[in-house]
Amino acid sequence: MVRTGGLTMELARVTGSVTATMKDPGLAGLALLLVERVDADGSAVASVEVATDSHGAGVGDVVLLVRGSGARQPSSTRSLPTDLTVVAIVDSVDAVKQAPPSPEKSTTKNPGPKKRTARSKS
Repeated sequence: MVRTGGLTMELARVTGSVTATMKDPGLAGLALLLVERVDADGSAVASVEVATDSHGAGVGDVVLLVRGSGARQPSSTRSLPTDLTVVAIVDSVDAVKQAPPSPEKSTTKNPGPKKRTARSKS
């Protein structure tokens, strides 16, 4: 996921399209695409969902999605009944993999439980 200006964008791959002849008039001219969220390596991380698209993405394309109120911010979907919108077709993803942190070697030994000394009553 990518955060920009309070919006979260998610990577997804287009897996197909949806045809709906009867739909809200505001959706006329927008494609309905089947998308599957993916990680930076392109591995699927979620189930398939339907997104609106005005950018011309096709099957196999990697796209950026926004959801919720963010899906209604682009000018092509403002005030439309959509909850998931394609906002970009991705040209490339360059992700640097970081090695997991190595466990720190402790130089102190565990002294074990403290020994209690008996107090004398005066």
